[in-house]
Amino acid sequence: MSGDSLKGKRIGFGLTGSHCTYDAVFPEIEKLVNEGAEVLPIVTYTVKTTNTRFGEGEEWVKKLEQLTGNEVIDTIVKAEPLGPKIPLDCMVIAPLTGNSMSKLANAMTDSPVLMAAKATMRNHRPVVLGISTNDALGLNGVNLMRLMAAKNIYFIPFGQDAPHAKPNSMVARMPLLRDTVLAALEGKQLQPVVIERFRYND
Repeated sequence: MSGDSLKGKRIGFGLTGSHCTYDAVFPEIEKLVNEGAEVLPIVTYTVKTTNTRFGEGEEWVKKLEQLTGNEVIDTIVKAEPLGPKIPLDCMVIAPLTGNSMSKLANAMTDSPVLMAAKATMRNHRPVVLGISTNDALGLNGVNLMRLMAAKNIYFIPFGQDAPHAKPNSMVARMPLLRDTVLAALEGKQLQPVVIERFRYND
């Protein structure tokens, strides 16, 4: 695929509340922008209002707007037009928490990010998920598998990030985000989708 394959594509980019993962995600957003994609940022209420040791919610929102050149979509009302009026070529949710993953798998749309995903799926366009959850191999496993079997949903390859300390935890390899989006735009899942994230020298 050519380097400018994303030029002119309109990509919705949703962030959910896995605050420790933002540093891995923002460089990938920058790659999309640098390739000429129009990136529309969307955040959950948690992202906007929660302050953690990884940064303040308002600061992350400001960084998103500066990086993409677009105002953050932060309400369900603002997100709904991404289906009928402002259709997306692709919707990305990265990081996707276990909480939001379970809601998406069960057709709940109680946040701007989930509404944007629902609106995109209604148009039969791809939704790319970058999971970051400590419960992927626990109770949330059924929701992960439900989404993996769903039409028009694709995953950034993921694996266990800390199998000894957190055996149920799985996290996407965020540097593969761009390649996953390119494959999803062609209706393909980037493979292998389940990979080794753990490194013994970590």
